[in-house]
Amino acid sequence: MRSVVRSLRQLRRFNQYHAERHSSAVRLIRQQNGVMCGSTSRSLSTLRRSGEISRFSSPGVELMRSMFSTVAADSIKDIGRGGPMVEYERRIASGELVDGDSFQLDTIQELQRLYEELIQNEEDCQLDRYKSSEKSGRSRWLWSRLITQPSTYAPVKGLYLYGGVGTGKTMLMDLFYEQLPSNWRKKRIHFHDFMLNVHSRLQMHKGVSDPLDVVAAEISDEAIILCLDEFMVTDVADAMILNRLFRQLFSKGVILVSTSNRAPDKLYEGGLQRDLFLPFIDTLKERCIAHPIGSALDYRQLGSAEQGFYFVGKHYSTLLKQKLQSLIGDEEPSPQTVEVIMGRKLQVPLGANGCAYFPFEDLCDRPLGAADYFGLFKKFHTLALDGVPKFGSSNRTAAYRFVTLVDVMYENKARLLCTAEAGPIELFDNIVTVAEAHKVSPRSSRSQKSDDTDLCVDNELGFAKDRTISRLTEINSREYLEDFEARLGQQQQQPPQPLQAVDNADVVLA
Repeated sequence: MRSVVRSLRQLRRFNQYHAERHSSAVRLIRQQNGVMCGSTSRSLSTLRRSGEISRFSSPGVELMRSMFSTVAADSIKDIGRGGPMVEYERRIASGELVDGDSFQLDTIQELQRLYEELIQNEEDCQLDRYKSSEKSGRSRWLWSRLITQPSTYAPVKGLYLYGGVGTGKTMLMDLFYEQLPSNWRKKRIHFHDFMLNVHSRLQMHKGVSDPLDVVAAEISDEAIILCLDEFMVTDVADAMILNRLFRQLFSKGVILVSTSNRAPDKLYEGGLQRDLFLPFIDTLKERCIAHPIGSALDYRQLGSAEQGFYFVGKHYSTLLKQKLQSLIGDEEPSPQTVEVIMGRKLQVPLGANGCAYFPFEDLCDRPLGAADYFGLFKKFHTLALDGVPKFGSSNRTAAYRFVTLVDVMYENKARLLCTAEAGPIELFDNIVTVAEAHKVSPRSSRSQKSDDTDLCVDNELGFAKDRTISRLTEINSREYLEDFEARLGQQQQQPPQPLQAVDNADVVLA
């Protein structure tokens, strides 16, 4: 029935564009839409048999109906067959996805429920970007400085999906996002990128009395449905502004859909001044339904990790450069400069033909962050990283940067070539959470650290390492590399080049 209602709403919008010529038809279609909305328990065929639709027929309505006959027919045929659940089932049936476990099915049902609530409350949530643009000039933040506007919390709560790595959170959220109508005000963005954007906007409006309010107004003007991937708070600057930012976003009607490895109550656990962050957790739980994905299966590691460019051992540095040159082709690599946000620049030691080379120290031992990495992957699709070390207390900061680098790389679907001291799992052997440290020894984490001088007890890093290991595994899988080559070939408007074979004896895969 919702498909019928949605079709009639489309008819009504078309009529509004032609109101001067078809004003009578507009009134009749609105009456017809009212009848249909009030009869959700009956099918369209029942209404036709009872004559309720025909009572509202007129030449104007019949004209509009004939113009949209194809759309109407498709909607009637697909009553109740829209949303993420349908697409999920289609992809499984076509072999694009493996059959999900009960946890994924529970999650896709939650997303379907949210989808249907949004369809039902489309007008109350002001989702249609074209309708909202009619009065955008009156609702911009400058006008709100003159007239205080009441809070308009959305009648629909958002969804906060959390669980282990590789359980399909991002895939399911993206599937949900793709099914939302294109005319809705929606945005899908990685949490790192979102916070960089917020800080950039704050810098832009630093002369305003309350720049955070301005930023919240701008974001809510652009998107009412905000999908954030990998919600993970590790930066004290982010933690201090999140509560005020999201209070204002929610009060302006924003609906949050997010994925995370951490439950809401575990966000920013052990962080500096966490007591100032706790109100945000209350706000998040008030405006979003927290839904756990409890699967222990990592779907990223189901791929056949038979080939890749992950070399274990310092002696493979020369081989790494040879493989990189073979991907570059005849062009000669040279030092380059990448511009990132707020006037920052990143120096690339060697780069050519979309490929960049860095020693590990240049990317992860220097004061760089997500902004620099996003800037890097906007210009380069392939990264050769030489000399990834094992991580512990002695290089904790570099470990954080490496985790962020892999997150940004994965988000941008980039290709990685690297040499490392150990395989992906062994790289993080010395990174443990407090709970893991107590399992090894019931003594305090401080005492535990004295047993192994390089053991790093860090909750945020301890939880993030599983995601990084999983993503490193997928990035080096055959499926990922084949998909990368296909996308690169499409971008270059030429057939994708075959993968270069790598001797499995030289490659260590998780």
